[in-house]
Amino acid sequence: MTQDIAKKDFAEDDLTFRDVVAQDLVQQTVADGIATIVLNRPDKRNAMSDKMRTQFIAALEAIAADKSIRALVLTGAGKGFCAGGDIEGMKRRMNAPTGEVAFNGWSRQQRVHHTVMLLHSMPKPTIAAVNGAAAGLGADTALACDFVMASPAAHFAWSYIARGLIPDGGGMYFLPRRVGLSRAKELIFTGRRVNADEALSLGIADRLSGPDSVLAEAQDWARTLSQGSATALALGKSILNKSLESSATEVFDSGSQAQGICYTSTAHRDSVMAFLAKSGG
Repeated sequence: MTQDIAKKDFAEDDLTFRDVVAQDLVQQTVADGIATIVLNRPDKRNAMSDKMRTQFIAALEAIAADKSIRALVLTGAGKGFCAGGDIEGMKRRMNAPTGEVAFNGWSRQQRVHHTVMLLHSMPKPTIAAVNGAAAGLGADTALACDFVMASPAAHFAWSYIARGLIPDGGGMYFLPRRVGLSRAKELIFTGRRVNADEALSLGIADRLSGPDSVLAEAQDWARTLSQGSATALALGKSILNKSLESSATEVFDSGSQAQGICYTSTAHRDSVMAFLAKSGG
């Protein structure tokens, strides 16, 4: 993770900013305008602990604010993408005083949802490069990205039901939009495993990579997706993210406002002037 991420309130688990950087549970690199985040707990199949989530939030906020970064690729270290929530966190929840369980759970949910929304609303294209297991919260996190690139070793499972839970990382929002309502219910009610080929056929994954090239192929795809105007990409994504819940009139109204901004952008002006110069207009 880069050292210049703005300091936040890292009170959870008495975690300091220095601890966050030193533990390096989330690795971040940038090359050719493409940021890559690697969830880095390979010994735990990159299960999302509170400390990892704190680093993940900081990285997402920094990438969203950095105008030199044009796209984001998210992957996991080792053989897995993300195995879901951390079992140690579940253990602490079970051991908490009865009167604190509900509020602690509510507080945790706020952080989970904040993380998901940072990823979902990122004002630039995002790709999940799923290199192995994406289970529970890991499957939700993959679908919070705009696109999913899966390796042949990838598999997905909305396995919350095995713990007596419902998807809490966005799965009940994102999954029906990809596979339809009845199929989403089947996957969530059973928690069954979906391999890479089935994920592609159902629409959970958008592309399959070669056996050992999921990250490189996702980064190449990110470069392609991010070539256009950053202004148009950000505004278009913000409208598309709400389009299924909006009326045609609402989408048109939002589009009119966004287009007005695009008219004033440097990218639009440069493009028009170059076209006019070429055509002799």
